[in-house]
Amino acid sequence: MSKEGAEGAAKPRLTAAEEQLLRHRKNLDFWKKNAARIRTRNLLTGLSIGAFVVGILMNASEGNFGFPVSYTILSVKQERIVEELDEEARIHIIRGPRTGANS
Repeated sequence: MSKEGAEGAAKPRLTAAEEQLLRHRKNLDFWKKNAARIRTRNLLTGLSIGAFVVGILMNASEGNFGFPVSYTILSVKQERIVEELDEEARIHIIRGPRTGANS
């Protein structure tokens, strides 16, 4: 009786390839069950983000600055331009004036 219990309790060890195959099958089953639901959710998320961006861009292009986000976008663009100019000025100050000796 002890032999039967010992033999029944010992499962054969799966090889690495068999374990990988089982994981692959589980993953495939998950995607078969949930692909349509995930695809629908991704589609809704993408459409929502796209509608938000289009709304911001249309609002900014009309010159309607009552919407705070469009104002923020335009002010960020202006800040980038100012930062680029500041960076160029800093480079010219570090290099010093251009003369025949250092050009």
